[in-house]
Amino acid sequence: MLRSCLVLCVLSCSAESVAAGAATVTERAAIVVQAPDSPVRLDRATVLTPADGPPVLLYAATNPNDDAIDEFTVMVFIFNADGVLKARQLAPARRTLDARSTKYSTVVLDGEPITAASTIVVGANQSQRVNSQTWWRADLQPAAEAAVKQKKP
Repeated sequence: MLRSCLVLCVLSCSAESVAAGAATVTERAAIVVQAPDSPVRLDRATVLTPADGPPVLLYAATNPNDDAIDEFTVMVFIFNADGVLKARQLAPARRTLDARSTKYSTVVLDGEPITAASTIVVGANQSQRVNSQTWWRADLQPAAEAAVKQKKP
């Protein structure tokens, strides 16, 4: 009986902590860029910023093709309020994106301090199909810089 009460108390306290922490998270959209021939498409990306700790980028990666992707990487660009590129952060490789499927993943943005005025741009920059030795690659920095210039008034 005591053990079940203790478990219930711990679960209740944990739920309250999660609810309290969730109330202090802010979110904003990141800008998504992609190469025209990209085998991986990022459908949406959101920067979640907790009260404590670094911001986290949550994104949805979709494989619109009939061939499975074995591995892909995502590049994040962080621009300051003046539109100057301050950091590029390569996310660890993501594995297995089945044909015509979507996978959600995150990147901890701890490479450069991010402020409310920072602009975050993200895109898939490399991928490799299953049973292939060939990598598809794209330089997304020019597209990221152009997207930030378009955003500025």
